[in-house]
Amino acid sequence: MAKNKDRINIVYSTNPNFNYQHEDDAEPETLAPGNQDLRIWLERYKGDKKATVIKGFIGKSEDCEALAKMLKNHCGSGGSVKENEIIVQGDHRDKVLTFLNQKGYKAKKSGG
Repeated sequence: MAKNKDRINIVYSTNPNFNYQHEDDAEPETLAPGNQDLRIWLERYKGDKKATVIKGFIGKSEDCEALAKMLKNHCGSGGSVKENEIIVQGDHRDKVLTFLNQKGYKAKKSGG
């Protein structure tokens, strides 16, 4: 019964030919850069560590990881991707903003 917990919007169907849509199948298509609305945040961690976080990416995880790789190379630092949020180590908000605008993304700084 635990296998059925990841079904989307359908609890039970009497149709024997019905195919359930699972969360794994529900990955959205990647939007064009002009349609992406990205927000750039600065996260502060314990020990005066900072990270630039890009939120709001809509699309496949492979495309998000490719964008993250380009951003990390442009900023010259490390980082990762978690739940379609790109994390770049350090305070690189201005570099990330100019890079994303040059690539055609709609991006702006958010947060305090």
